[in-house]
Amino acid sequence: MSRSLDVSVAKDGDSSCEMKLPIGESIVLGRDPSCDIVLASPEVSREHVELFHVPAGVQVVDRSVNGTWFGSQCIRDSALLVGSPADLTVASYRIRLRIVEAVSARVRQPNVPPEIRRDVHRRLLDHLDLASLDRSQMTDEIMRPKVVAALEKVVDRVADDLSTSERATLVNDTVDEVLGLGPLQKLLDDDEVSEIMVVDPDSIYVERSGRLQLTSLRFTDGESCRAAIERIVSPLGRRIDESAPLVDARLPDGSRVNAVIPPLAVRGPCITIRKFPQQALGMSELVTMGSLTRRMAVFLQRCVVAKKNILISGGTGSGKTTLLNALSRFIPEGERIVTIEDAAELQLQQPHVVSLEAKPPNLEGAGSYSIRDLVKNALRMRPDRIVVGECRADEAIDMLQAMNTGHAGSMTTTHANSALEALSRIQTLCMMAGLDLPRSAICEQVGSSIDVVVQQTRFPDGTRRITTISEVEPPNRTADLSVRDIFTFTRTGIDTAGATLGDHRATGYLPTFLGEFALRGSVEQGSYLP
Repeated sequence: MSRSLDVSVAKDGDSSCEMKLPIGESIVLGRDPSCDIVLASPEVSREHVELFHVPAGVQVVDRSVNGTWFGSQCIRDSALLVGSPADLTVASYRIRLRIVEAVSARVRQPNVPPEIRRDVHRRLLDHLDLASLDRSQMTDEIMRPKVVAALEKVVDRVADDLSTSERATLVNDTVDEVLGLGPLQKLLDDDEVSEIMVVDPDSIYVERSGRLQLTSLRFTDGESCRAAIERIVSPLGRRIDESAPLVDARLPDGSRVNAVIPPLAVRGPCITIRKFPQQALGMSELVTMGSLTRRMAVFLQRCVVAKKNILISGGTGSGKTTLLNALSRFIPEGERIVTIEDAAELQLQQPHVVSLEAKPPNLEGAGSYSIRDLVKNALRMRPDRIVVGECRADEAIDMLQAMNTGHAGSMTTTHANSALEALSRIQTLCMMAGLDLPRSAICEQVGSSIDVVVQQTRFPDGTRRITTISEVEPPNRTADLSVRDIFTFTRTGIDTAGATLGDHRATGYLPTFLGEFALRGSVEQGSYLP
């Protein structure tokens, strides 16, 4: 995808200059005639501000006396502006920054009018007479040649003025709408796309390398978008309509789908697809990517072998499940593992794994099984370890009890911005269980059950890193939990390409369970000092 930064300068409402800045380049604005854009005012410094167009947005480097203003914020030294558009103020000048993205040829398509698409789609359904076809013969392999042949005839009749490329696009897109998921099919087949976000039928975004990009793909209309949702949920026995306008589902490849339709979705049907990776990343790949260091990876490996209970914390899309997958590979093969998830995403490699998945209610509103139901049932299945994909409700109390009653080495994730916030969230979730336990008892349960908290963070440049590995200390007299950091990530800045700079460091704190590594046979006692 190519991208340019449009820089326009206006004074007193009159535009005086406009420039396009390709990614990776910069311009200087100031009073001196040698500047790329000259701002002729005594209030402007000779070289007032430099703008770098970086992958994450716009890096603003202020070199002035009076400062550069972003809204009510005065930028001193440097600031990264993420997103578009943005307005800067220099003296009496207004500088408008707008990032314009041109979608790559991979997703660009000729512009066929929506009315022609709808007409072709309607005529195709009439031509095929799907009601008369044997449903057992309506597999994709059998139907695709029939649909393509019928479409070519329909297009010849109704789209004489279209070019060859437009005809081919119209045929391919209509086939995807009839037999697949419409424009989403191309994105599902693109290995570089990790997430697909349909804001409305006319706006489809994707995530590539941790960054959001707007594509030129679109649905013909709201009905075709709604039909794609129906094709996802119907085989699973789910429904989506005005009485149940949102649904969670899973594609055959394991990708996680959330769909919302009107009246909840104001702009039209909305779809979010978190693609299922064909091959889960291992710890060595995470080290290579800079998510953590080798010393941190070895430490976490030894924590898993020594059966420490681990809580992985982080925001949405920060890589919690990826890290949980990587850690699970260190569980010895001789142990019985029970995994519990809302939507099955974990890819454990051990031979003795029981995978449980929560079930929503059926069309009659009955037959649902929550994460908490499955955690309670897992305790009767003689597990050595329990791995819960995410604690987000009252199942947290059962997970803690499992960790504290003979199922050491269990792991789970939760949404939080720091290790302490993660523990606080687990406490709050336990209070939702309705057991009427005092806060001190819950605090003690959390402190005695969770050994290690791993904080995962996603940075503006799309990179995902472990920012802290911490040991949970027992609660004090005031029933407050605390953590001691063992490893931390120190952020030092941003380079000219917008990448986050920093390094992982050991704090010097030695965890209290270090001696257990030797008891488990993972290392000689004292040979590993973080």
